[in-house]
Amino acid sequence: MKKCILILSCMALLLTGCKSEFNSVYKYGDNEAKYEFAKECFANGKFQHAITLLEELVTIKKGSDEAQECLYMLAMAQYNNQDYEAASETFKKYGSSYPRGNFAEQAAFYVGEAYYESSPEPRLDQSPTNGAITAYQQFMDLYPDSKLRARAQDRLYELYDKLIRKEYLSAELYYNLGGYFGNINSNEESNYTASIVTAQNALKSYPYCSLREEFMLLIMKSKFQLAENSTHVKRVERYRDAEDDCQVQESD
Repeated sequence: MKKCILILSCMALLLTGCKSEFNSVYKYGDNEAKYEFAKECFANGKFQHAITLLEELVTIKKGSDEAQECLYMLAMAQYNNQDYEAASETFKKYGSSYPRGNFAEQAAFYVGEAYYESSPEPRLDQSPTNGAITAYQQFMDLYPDSKLRARAQDRLYELYDKLIRKEYLSAELYYNLGGYFGNINSNEESNYTASIVTAQNALKSYPYCSLREEFMLLIMKSKFQLAENSTHVKRVERYRDAEDDCQVQESD
């Protein structure tokens, strides 16, 4: 028990000492002291301290030899601190400020990485996913021979799969809502139609997707339900349409 208390006391002293040193440098240190301490904080994983110092230094150091490193290190500190929105913007700023800079290739790649880390599960809004896809494609266009190209390509496959999954979930939701109202009405018909259209559009956009069979099955089921709930005049034609999809799926 005494040993545990001693260890905790030592850790508390170390943390207090680190905070005290940071406050001292931040308040009273000159620009060079802040620059060196920011690099030390970054190397030791104290990213929030590094960010606080670097946000000030990127303006002060503008035009100097250290300006590039400050901006790139700020972006990486934000990324490692899981502030991906800020990181993506800072990586973009580096790319526009120093298109031929020492870290231009890495910055272009990490724009995609920051968006990738922000990409949510398929059911949610996929704006970060689309941002990541655009960023990775731009990176590969700019640096076709980069050692990071294979990693960017793998990320793209993963992100496209997520977009495909979102389309499937949307089409499936429309199908499940088709009979939700419990009666034959325009809402029911429009939901099955929406399921068909969503699935067909997804197959056009992603013809080689891994969920091709699932989409085709959903289209066939939706068309069958559409026929089941149709008026007598439309029913036969719609059954034939569903049967045609069934035969296509069997041939595939």
